[in-house]
Order: sequence, then C-alpha cells, then structure tokens
Amino acid sequence: MPLVNLEPQDKRKYNRLKKKKMNNTSKILLGVLAGAAAGAILGVLMAPDKGSATRKKLAKQGEDYADAIKDKLDEILDGVTEKINNVKDEALAIRSNGKAKVEEYKKDAKAAIG
Repeated sequence: MPLVNLEPQDKRKYNRLKKKKMNNTSKILLGVLAGAAAGAILGVLMAPDKGSATRKKLAKQGEDYADAIKDKLDEILDGVTEKINNVKDEALAIRSNGKAKVEEYKKDAKAAIG
C-alpha cells in the first residue's frame, strides 16, 4: 500500500505496525541463531572425541555460524536498503504531487485575478 494516499495519522500507524513487525522478526531470528549456536556447541562438547578433534569441530562450527550470520546481516541490509529506496520514491512522489498542486493553485489564482 503506497503511503502517498494515506492521511498523516494513518501513515504513523502504518509505520508503527511495520516497525513492530520488523522488531518481532529480528527477535525471532536472533533467538533461532542463538539456540542453534548453543545446541551445536553443547553437541560438540558432549561428543566423546579427542580434544584436537573437538577443537576442529568447534572452529568449523564457528566458521559456519559466522557465515550464516553474515548472510542474514546481508539479507537484513538488503531489506533496509529496499525500504530506504521505497521511502525515497514516496518522498519524490509527494514532492511531485506538491509541485503539481502549487502550479494548479497558481493557475487558479491567475484565472481568478485576471
């Protein structure tokens, strides 16, 4: 739904709901990543392997989680970039509509005067 056609109070309500949804999604994502990391670490530590094998497994798991976190951060950054671009587009549309209204009012004023 484009924000251009909404009333100011509706825009604020829309933005609040959107922000709340984003916060909930971020919390869920963080919880899932933390749970997965804790589970993997406990699984590796509880396994009956030699110390060197356990350290290698932990290092590999750490790399895997670092890659997963990087991918998620890239995904979030892409989403934020898209939202910023949408806001820019909406701002340009509002600006364009405002300029058109000003020109329309100028025409109406000239027609009324002369």
